[in-house]
Amino acid sequence: MELNSTNVLSALGSVLDPVEKKDVVTLGNVKELKIEGNKISFDLIVKSAALQHKKRMEDACSFAMERNFGSEVTCEINVISKVPVKEEGIPGVKTIIAIASGKGGVGKSTVTANVALGLAKKGYNVAIVDADVYGPSIPIMFNVTDETPASMDVNGVNKMVPVEAYGIKIMSLGFFTEPNQPVTWRGAMVTKALKQMFFDTHWVDIDFMLVDLPPGTGDIHLSLVQSTSVSSAIMVTTPQDVAIADVVRGIEMFKLPNINVPVLGIIENMAWFTPAELPDNKYFIFGKNGGKDLAEKIGVPLIGQLPLIQSVREAGDAGRPAILQESTSVNKYFVDIVDKVLMLQEKREKELPHTSVVQMTK
Repeated sequence: MELNSTNVLSALGSVLDPVEKKDVVTLGNVKELKIEGNKISFDLIVKSAALQHKKRMEDACSFAMERNFGSEVTCEINVISKVPVKEEGIPGVKTIIAIASGKGGVGKSTVTANVALGLAKKGYNVAIVDADVYGPSIPIMFNVTDETPASMDVNGVNKMVPVEAYGIKIMSLGFFTEPNQPVTWRGAMVTKALKQMFFDTHWVDIDFMLVDLPPGTGDIHLSLVQSTSVSSAIMVTTPQDVAIADVVRGIEMFKLPNINVPVLGIIENMAWFTPAELPDNKYFIFGKNGGKDLAEKIGVPLIGQLPLIQSVREAGDAGRPAILQESTSVNKYFVDIVDKVLMLQEKREKELPHTSVVQMTK
């Protein structure tokens, strides 16, 4: 095939963007096309900041060029992310905090549930959106697995009413699936379902909405932070190296220019184990101070360290989170974390006076 702009665009017409469901030429995403001898160069616009998506699209375009014009042709592609502008916010919600982790099994949902209850005990109106669509744990932790959100008419629009437990308003995909039913939806379907939980739910005077994100750094995370006005994020990790490596990637995701969500700090879970019969001993089963050292290294606050305590797991399984155990060491650990979260969030709000500020003096 002769190397000219018409044929190049024809070849690129076979490259489909899985996010937008059309080919890149029809979408008008090929810009500044230039041909100089055997060199092809152009800008490629993608509406996702996910590194894996950008690399996938670049490889697909390079393959199309080589297949049509031969391996002697060189191709220079400048991939540019242009993601949709964030929506103004969720009606009825003042501050959204994402609770994230680099990998699963580090206690992210446990932290979400206990921080939410700690905020509620201080007088705030609190909501949780369980966005961990492939493993929704929040209904179990609040003992509401058999509940279903009601519906109501709000100014002529049908809205869902969140389930309530211990004063916390809760929405979770777990309310709409069978307990043992795997979620096999593709990313676009999951994103649509999550947006419905955010925007098709009747939220009223919510001071803090905590979003329990899925582990990792996938397209779901990007869609969430791009479609909602997330104020800040908290990273949860365990001390071992593999968890620390993943949480670094999570922090870097929030720093991406098209996301730009400040990380309030790191919570190190399962930091040590103290047996009941040896209360003065600490055993660092998963490594020592991994989250603390990381926080110091990258210059973000360490919000707190949580030991590995059997009653925390038992409380979550029983549907009564551990912070409700008054006058215990477990309660104090979580209360201290809640106080630190409030302090850091207040500091962030003061640094951004143009944003809506939740009064921290309740």
